[in-house]
Amino acid sequence: MTTDMNSFSNNTLGTKGFVYFPCDDLELQNRREEQEDQNLSNDMLDKLLKTIGREVLREKVPNLQQLEQSLQDILTSHDSNHESNNQQQERNQSAKVTGIPSRNSAPQPIIRHLIQKGYLKDSQKWLSSKGFITIGGKILNDVMKALKAGDFGVHNTNSIGYGSVTLDTNRKYEPGDDIRLLDVPNSLLNTIQRVAKKSKQIEIPLKLNVDDFQEYETMRDVTVALVYCIDLSSTMRYSSMSGDMSRIEAAKRALWSLFLLNRRYFPSDSIYVVGFGALASKVAPYDIPYLKTFEPGSDFLHYTNYQSAFRLSNKILQTHSATNKRIVLITDGHPSACFIDNKKEQDEILSRKPYSHFYIADKETLHFFKENQDMSLDITSGEVVYLCYRYKQVDQYIGERTIREAKKCHRLGVEIDTIMISEEDSLLGYVNEMEKNVRGRSYYINPGIIDRVLLTDYLNNKKKTIRART
Repeated sequence: MTTDMNSFSNNTLGTKGFVYFPCDDLELQNRREEQEDQNLSNDMLDKLLKTIGREVLREKVPNLQQLEQSLQDILTSHDSNHESNNQQQERNQSAKVTGIPSRNSAPQPIIRHLIQKGYLKDSQKWLSSKGFITIGGKILNDVMKALKAGDFGVHNTNSIGYGSVTLDTNRKYEPGDDIRLLDVPNSLLNTIQRVAKKSKQIEIPLKLNVDDFQEYETMRDVTVALVYCIDLSSTMRYSSMSGDMSRIEAAKRALWSLFLLNRRYFPSDSIYVVGFGALASKVAPYDIPYLKTFEPGSDFLHYTNYQSAFRLSNKILQTHSATNKRIVLITDGHPSACFIDNKKEQDEILSRKPYSHFYIADKETLHFFKENQDMSLDITSGEVVYLCYRYKQVDQYIGERTIREAKKCHRLGVEIDTIMISEEDSLLGYVNEMEKNVRGRSYYINPGIIDRVLLTDYLNNKKKTIRART
């Protein structure tokens, strides 16, 4: 029975009518069509999610309407390459029954379908938790595939002994070991087997021997707390020479996959993200894809203040109980700003350079970033910022204050490493000098491989920090 439903077309996007079947036939029809669509829909969903992953990382994140158009283009391209006219006609007919967006019919709202599936939400930050984890997982898998198989382990060690994580494997008990780790079932079994070899009859109570004891093996899991400080200065929006991603997009992609690697394999570790320009802000992991560089303008936040990143990161780490604490600075240039902690410092600078520029963020600016980007710019670490950009050079005062701040972190037990993502190796000189003062490491890499470098660095550090007692 067919019923005209034109009166509802205004409320149902792109739907001109419904076809009704008897209940039993409808259920069979739905099952058959779901089975028929399963492989293709999974393949198509994978392509759509990867496209969403690329779009959300852009400097200017598209709104849902713009995203809809991008996804429609993917569907149209897929149709023209993979489906015959007969197959498409059948799919269009199926779409009328199931309401699932068809491909070559009049464009259906794909966004609505993905919202129903839980991947997106109707919001300015339209990626849902499910979408964040699913798409980030696909990025992580792509990065891991690019790494050589077998180079990295996940909490593996050749020497397993007394530690904090109990394993399923066991070994022979040694006098002096913690008796709480005794594997009672296997120890009793050893006793029974020993007695059975000497006598046909097993007598109760059993006479245990220390040589019968087995104990569970353990592994020492050393927790690590890391803060990744991502440079949001205006030059980070420049495109890399190796691909179509900008430096900021490449860095966000790397941090996204790294956060999910940590969540999946190293839940005892803690990863934090700090975005910084002239001031710094802690960033929620789920907001990583939406990070933007600061626009050059009257607020002067687009300058690069390493000191702001170090101070906020150190505050985070000093409240953490982790054994190992580390800061990884991701930047494309040298520092061009630092804090002025008192009037004496400001007068000292003005005596050298009378026309120096200083910046204090006003309440309107702080409110704007809080409301629009969920960034609480940290002004407790320093309020007055000295600004001085010099082409391929570091102002002496800024350079000295930055290294002094790095040393302060180092004295408090925080390691600092720096990753330079730039095509200009002349910028690496100052970073090398800073790392030499804190016995850290500096990497100079092409932005196109930052994701592999970050994951490799993280996994290699896990090998160094996870130890077992022999």
